[in-house]
Amino acid sequence: MSTLFIADLHLSTQEPAITAGFLRFLQREAIHADALYILGDLFEAWIGDDDPAPLHQEIATALQALHQAGVPCYFIHGNRDFLLGERFAKQSGLTLLPEQQVIELYGRRLLIMHGDTLCTDDQAYQEFRRKVHHTWIQKLFLALPLRWRLKIAAKMRAHSRQTNQQKSVAIMDVNPQAVEQAISHNKVQWLIHGHTHRPAVHSLVLGSGQANRVVLGAWHTEGSMVKVTPEAVELITSPF
Repeated sequence: MSTLFIADLHLSTQEPAITAGFLRFLQREAIHADALYILGDLFEAWIGDDDPAPLHQEIATALQALHQAGVPCYFIHGNRDFLLGERFAKQSGLTLLPEQQVIELYGRRLLIMHGDTLCTDDQAYQEFRRKVHHTWIQKLFLALPLRWRLKIAAKMRAHSRQTNQQKSVAIMDVNPQAVEQAISHNKVQWLIHGHTHRPAVHSLVLGSGQANRVVLGAWHTEGSMVKVTPEAVELITSPF
């Protein structure tokens, strides 16, 4: 018995090794799990479910095969693929979850999320996030021709890379008070998230008692997953 969690694969045609590693992961690891949770940024960018990119079709087919094999797969949006919608979810056999979700797993109570909402010190990003999550802004963007959306997305990624280089390491990490508030408010012992690309297991002593925060790694040069079993919660890396 095991449930797997992954995040921050940032799949793109420019990184075929990551795609190949993910497909092997689905066939060798996820196929034996009770469930798979993808905690955002599965793709480097998502401009709409109508994008006919072959990579998207390849991933949808692989995820649907996992679903057909009896392994449920759940998805929480990340900051790169927050526009991923019901059309792709149906095609892939994914169940879309809200931006944070509490689950009961093998006697543990866990809170799962992408993690960007915990980075409250980065006020510029949080303001941008609020804007792009307005429903009317998303509808306007998705109504644009595909070629326009591709250009806009490319410019936004370039701008993001440039601004992140100018930010301190600390400001792009989670805020300790935001972490404590999320754990205490949801009455959980475990928090699992991605986004920061800083894989680690943090033991926390809070007013409500002992808790743990597990941060998933990004799939840059190796795979990263959290494996939860009745016996343990493990952060595991594996080569492509």
